Amino acid sequence: MTSTERRYAVTGQGNTYWEDLSVGDVVRGPGVTITDSHLVQWAGLTGDWVSLHLDEEFATAAGFAGRIAHGPLSMSLSLGLLTQTGIFGNVIAWLGVDRVRALAPVLIGDTIHPEAEVIVARPTSKPTRGIWTLEYRTVNQRDETAMTFTSSFMVRRRKAEENGRG
Repeated sequence: MTSTERRYAVTGQGNTYWEDLSVGDVVRGPGVTITDSHLVQWAGLTGDWVSLHLDEEFATAAGFAGRIAHGPLSMSLSLGLLTQTGIFGNVIAWLGVDRVRALAPVLIGDTIHPEAEVIVARPTSKPTRGIWTLEYRTVNQRDETAMTFTSSFMVRRRKAEENGRG
């Protein structure tokens, strides 16, 4: 773990404010092992019944080592697992996701976790808010990056008196 990497306990809601993370900080979330249930439930939830995800023979014939997880499932798990660190307890709004790239398949049995580096931390025109843009990596148990994307959030700032301005 580098000096700028932070590991947070799984907490759900936390009390992290915009000022608590700076450009270059890396937050690592907990992992999850992908199961058949993840793929079937995601297909049912979204209507994405593509054979690569649900038909072992089809996926193998397509050149994969077996059925692969849906790309949006991998992205959603990364977003969700990072929320378990508690850093999003003061998020006012999710502003979106950009630059999604699927770099390697996620297979049943893979254990993935998110790592997110703060690449933008800027104040807004309102002194009570700031913006974070995080560059996510979805990493498997072999330390291979399966997916990358960026996501931005509007976050509460501390009150002026807590920042030494009051």
